[in-house]
Amino acid sequence: MFGGMSLEAPITWCLCFKPKLKTNTTNMQPPLKSRSRSRQGYTTTVTNAMALAFEVLGRFNRARAARLTLPHHVCQTPLFMPVGTQGTIKGLTNSQLEDIGCQIILGNTYHLALRPTSELLDEVGGLHKFMNWQRGLLTDSGGFQMVSLLHLADITEKGVTFQSPVDGKPMLLTPEESIEIQNRIGADIIMALDDVVKTTITGPRVEEAMYRTLRWIDRCIAAHKRPHDQNLFGIVQGGLDPILRDICAKGLVERNLPGYAIGGLSGGEDKNSFWRVVAQCTAALPEHKPRYVMGVGYPLDIVVCSALGADMYDCVYPTRTARFGTALIPEGVLKLKHKAMADDTRPIDPTCPCMVCKNYTRAYIHCLVTKDAMGSQLLSYHNLYYMLQLSRNLHSSIVEGRFPEFVCDFLHKMFPKGDVPEWVCDAMEVAGIDISSCCAPFSSCEEYDSKSMPEEVSLAR
Repeated sequence: MFGGMSLEAPITWCLCFKPKLKTNTTNMQPPLKSRSRSRQGYTTTVTNAMALAFEVLGRFNRARAARLTLPHHVCQTPLFMPVGTQGTIKGLTNSQLEDIGCQIILGNTYHLALRPTSELLDEVGGLHKFMNWQRGLLTDSGGFQMVSLLHLADITEKGVTFQSPVDGKPMLLTPEESIEIQNRIGADIIMALDDVVKTTITGPRVEEAMYRTLRWIDRCIAAHKRPHDQNLFGIVQGGLDPILRDICAKGLVERNLPGYAIGGLSGGEDKNSFWRVVAQCTAALPEHKPRYVMGVGYPLDIVVCSALGADMYDCVYPTRTARFGTALIPEGVLKLKHKAMADDTRPIDPTCPCMVCKNYTRAYIHCLVTKDAMGSQLLSYHNLYYMLQLSRNLHSSIVEGRFPEFVCDFLHKMFPKGDVPEWVCDAMEVAGIDISSCCAPFSSCEEYDSKSMPEEVSLAR
């Protein structure tokens, strides 16, 4: 039990529905009218329009592997989405992203609206055509900028007024405007504008933001003009308060949205609070719809969240850390700027089949990361390959009935001494996965902060 609520996920939902989806809207079902009802002083809008299919293919307790069919791509979950803020992943071409198995790219509504503008994107047929990307796209709502650009923003019931970082002019982003912009951009999945606060904030501001998020979702639903082309996801807010999270999750589920996100995490909260919020929210959200944990990109976090029943993730971490000369490997991270890399002729990861590990040595990349953009490009390629391969391995291990073995193998490589963090042990216990074989006695006393991934692995490796 957590916060007075069971952490066990419901298991009686219908797991599969298979509409025949095509990007041509004339072949889709006619629009279904939404209905409204009054609830606690405000109107609840319920929608039945969806442009996706979500079929669970396998599961182990709370973890599940699924097929997510979107207008532009059929995806496998769990899946990681690289962040391409303005329609591009820095340093990589679309062909390279397709080669490494990228399924969905995340774009930023706020930045795309500033440049190149949503009007231009609409004129050329949407972001897919503008960037020549044939697979899935997801756009966030611009709500995250309430946190990242708080010094430039003023939040009211009407919306958020930003001071443009481009020209300094005020820019009002309302729920209606956010959806209108995202309708022009044309992504497969669009996010509702929510009132975002850091998880380290406490007090009445958290409750205010949660209830405003519920009010704004109805305005987003009403403003959404392309429900049979694009899927509107709601975002569960409520900080670290389990009561507020429960209220928000239940309120969003009542709207019968195509999918749901868990927002407001990865903002500095302790890991014990992090996993408990994920566990509570995944248990409260429908079994037959995708669950997206926003802003999560550390490999360990993704494995834990997948065990708890989450499906989708995004983060700038793999590419941002690459630009600082750091590679992701099964043991943690490898810092290629370290002087010991200067004469190391091994690949970044001898077990990795990616193009970088097949063709380049640590010494070569060491020479590049401090002087040449090619270094960060090669590391970005490798790091994204690592994340996407992790997603594929999660999917296949669940489908093939060997998920517990996969988790134990993953943890054994990352924590060879058995010092698996206490929060991971607790989360896996709730997920029903026995990891005792990869835990040393009393290892639960060890703490782990994913903001600083395991430091460099032994250079003698």
